[in-house]
Amino acid sequence: MSKVVVTVRDNGSIRVEGDFDLVDQEGGKYDLAGRTRISLCRCGLSKNKPFCDSSHKNGSFVSRERARALPPPVNP
Repeated sequence: MSKVVVTVRDNGSIRVEGDFDLVDQEGGKYDLAGRTRISLCRCGLSKNKPFCDSSHKNGSFVSRERARALPPPVNP
Protein backbone atom coordinates (compact mmCIF):
# COMPACT_ATOMS: atom_id res chain seq x y z
CA MET A 1 0.00 0.00 0.00
CA SER A 2 1.41 3.38 -0.99
CA LYS A 3 1.49 6.26 1.44
CA VAL A 4 -1.28 8.81 0.91
CA VAL A 5 -0.06 12.34 0.21
CA VAL A 6 -2.41 15.31 0.61
CA THR A 7 -1.23 18.59 -0.93
CA VAL A 8 -2.88 21.95 -0.25
CA ARG A 9 -2.34 23.81 -3.51
CA ASP A 10 -1.91 27.60 -3.69
CA ASN A 11 -5.13 29.29 -4.80
CA GLY A 12 -6.63 25.94 -5.70
CA SER A 13 -7.67 22.47 -4.73
CA ILE A 14 -6.55 19.87 -2.24
CA ARG A 15 -4.77 17.08 -4.13
CA VAL A 16 -4.99 13.55 -2.72
CA GLU A 17 -2.65 10.89 -4.10
CA GLY A 18 -2.06 7.26 -3.17
CA ASP A 19 -4.17 4.31 -2.08
CA PHE A 20 -7.21 5.83 -0.36
CA ASP A 21 -10.98 5.68 -0.10
CA LEU A 22 -13.23 8.73 -0.25
CA VAL A 23 -16.44 8.36 1.72
CA ASP A 24 -19.40 10.61 2.46
CA GLN A 25 -20.66 11.46 5.94
CA GLU A 26 -22.78 8.30 6.05
CA GLY A 27 -19.88 6.06 5.04
CA GLY A 28 -20.91 5.67 1.40
CA LYS A 29 -17.86 5.08 -0.78
CA TYR A 30 -17.31 7.20 -3.90
CA ASP A 31 -16.52 5.17 -7.03
CA LEU A 32 -13.29 6.77 -8.21
CA ALA A 33 -13.02 4.48 -11.26
CA GLY A 34 -9.53 3.33 -10.31
CA ARG A 35 -8.09 6.81 -9.80
CA THR A 36 -5.18 7.13 -7.40
CA ARG A 37 -5.11 10.93 -7.63
CA ILE A 38 -8.01 13.36 -7.20
CA SER A 39 -8.45 17.05 -6.49
CA LEU A 40 -10.98 18.20 -3.92
CA CYS A 41 -12.67 21.61 -4.04
CA ARG A 42 -11.94 24.04 -1.25
CA CYS A 43 -13.23 27.27 -2.82
CA GLY A 44 -16.88 26.20 -2.82
CA LEU A 45 -17.43 27.12 -6.48
CA SER A 46 -17.18 23.67 -8.10
CA LYS A 47 -20.26 22.30 -9.85
CA ASN A 48 -18.91 18.79 -9.14
CA LYS A 49 -18.35 18.91 -5.36
CA PRO A 50 -16.52 17.49 -3.56
CA PHE A 51 -14.27 17.33 -6.63
CA CYS A 52 -12.49 20.34 -8.10
CA ASP A 53 -13.58 21.45 -11.58
CA SER A 54 -11.18 24.43 -11.70
CA SER A 55 -13.96 26.95 -11.01
CA HIS A 56 -11.58 28.66 -8.55
CA LYS A 57 -9.74 30.08 -11.57
CA ASN A 58 -12.79 32.22 -12.46
CA GLY A 59 -13.58 33.24 -8.88
CA SER A 60 -11.78 35.33 -6.35
CA PHE A 61 -10.47 32.41 -4.29
CA VAL A 62 -7.02 33.18 -2.87
CA SER A 63 -5.20 31.01 -0.36
CA ARG A 64 -1.51 30.33 0.17
CA GLU A 65 -1.19 27.96 3.10
CA ARG A 66 2.17 26.79 4.43
CA ALA A 67 2.95 23.83 6.64
CA ARG A 68 2.96 24.48 10.37
CA ALA A 69 2.71 22.59 13.64
CA LEU A 70 -0.68 22.28 15.29
CA PRO A 71 -1.02 22.57 19.05
CA PRO A 72 -1.46 19.29 20.95
CA PRO A 73 -5.03 17.94 20.88
CA VAL A 74 -7.27 18.80 23.80
CA ASN A 75 -8.78 15.75 25.49
CA PRO A 76 -12.48 16.28 26.26
